[in-house]
Amino acid sequence: MGSTAYARRVPSTDPFTLTSSRASVGVDPAAGGRITTLIVDDRELLVTEPTGGSLAYGCYPMAPWAGRIRHGRFEHNGVGYGLPITMGDHAIHGTAYGQEWERTGTTAITTELGPPWPFGGWVEQTFELTDTHLEVTLEVTALDTVMPVMVGWHPWFRRRLDPAADQVELRFAPGAMYILDDEEIPTGDLGPVPAGPWDNCFVGVASPPTLEWPGGPTVALTSSCDHWVVYTEPEHALCVEPQSGAPDEFNRTPQVVAPGEPFERWMRFSW
Repeated sequence: MGSTAYARRVPSTDPFTLTSSRASVGVDPAAGGRITTLIVDDRELLVTEPTGGSLAYGCYPMAPWAGRIRHGRFEHNGVGYGLPITMGDHAIHGTAYGQEWERTGTTAITTELGPPWPFGGWVEQTFELTDTHLEVTLEVTALDTVMPVMVGWHPWFRRRLDPAADQVELRFAPGAMYILDDEEIPTGDLGPVPAGPWDNCFVGVASPPTLEWPGGPTVALTSSCDHWVVYTEPEHALCVEPQSGAPDEFNRTPQVVAPGEPFERWMRFSW
């Protein structure tokens, strides 16, 4: 494992950069705690321009849920809750990506899960960059009540490293795909994997999803999350998203986090 040289610590919400001999990663706490740039072997791998809005660039954390919640409604312990509708007819990708985070350590940032999330709590994100990989960890902490939880990350990878280059090749072999209903929400049932393009959630992934850019690096994605949402419809980008569950999980069999027992997941990009 190579050595890592970190940028000077800056206070509060200022952007910061981590560097190693082969890579650099930029983090902007004020922009939803997102990774704004990931450069490996002098090549930028992420979509860095926010022309499509806050949901369409960089690599942002999704918490305290990922993907869609149908019509922004769910029940927990027999009580109904509502969340703002943020895409179409549904609530999507949590609240953390739209919040301001604060830098709390050399490689750590945190934000409070306040309104519109009804339960409160905190989420912390930490980063480790070496010569061979970037590892990011999300930890959600409940305040004084058990609450549902789901986390993930949404990286927007460039299809081409420059306009004249060939497109990236995605190697991805899932075992099954969640079947969608007429609102494009998983029913909870699994089915065979069709040919792409995809905007779907997959499980049973036997080997790490891998991105290979002609003339650039090859990046393998691993995670303690066991669900992967893959979005290959855009012409300029593709998204390979590790998630701790499938979209709308709060309305099926949600995982929970209890006070004093933080919920933690990690993802790693290796090159």
